[in-house]
Amino acid sequence: MKTMLPLLLILGFSLQNQPPQVSSESPVTVLSFKWFKDRQALSYEPSSAPAAAMIPQNKNFERYRRANNSPGERDPNLDTIDGRSAALDKAVQDSRAPKPVDGFAYRAKIHNGSAQAIEIVFWEYQFNGAAEGTPLLRRQFLCGAAVKAGKDKELQAFSLSGPRDVIDVGTLAKEDGAPASERVVINRIEFADGSIWQRKDWNFGEVRLSYARAVATPWGSEMCRGL
Repeated sequence: MKTMLPLLLILGFSLQNQPPQVSSESPVTVLSFKWFKDRQALSYEPSSAPAAAMIPQNKNFERYRRANNSPGERDPNLDTIDGRSAALDKAVQDSRAPKPVDGFAYRAKIHNGSAQAIEIVFWEYQFNGAAEGTPLLRRQFLCGAAVKAGKDKELQAFSLSGPRDVIDVGTLAKEDGAPASERVVINRIEFADGSIWQRKDWNFGEVRLSYARAVATPWGSEMCRGL
């Protein structure tokens, strides 16, 4: 992801040097949100194996291959040092390639109502039960999202954890039988000019360890990571 290097630099700087503006009113409006089951695999950089060496046998191999194709015929390139190296490298890459896993996608479409461009968004998906107050379940995410002033952006995060992993299905229903409510809350916004807004009743300390894990490894094409 092209923005991740400056993202990590901005995060490391702002968390240590910029005091956030704390308030209850967010400069970002949540326009819509949803979650659904999904299946994803992490991306990885393909190997840049060297090209096969040009050997004398190549000149005749392709010329006669189609006319004299026989079972078991072997490409002479496979027996060169480069050919064997490429085959070994491919085997290693295949063994390391992540397998698709079942999980859950969390989406939120937001609107930047401020006069500044946004660089970083901390947000969470909440599942609430019958009583108001502390949510029954929270899924928190960190996103490197470039959102210009007055523009909309759809955030999407992938998690292995679903909304009912630690909550009984019966608990997710209100007393009147209606389904539990859901909402998306913006916890922290970091702007391109270095200023920070943070929700009044949210504390960065509660995600400090998970934040460190989230930025400890290189980011791929993903926009968000779980906290």
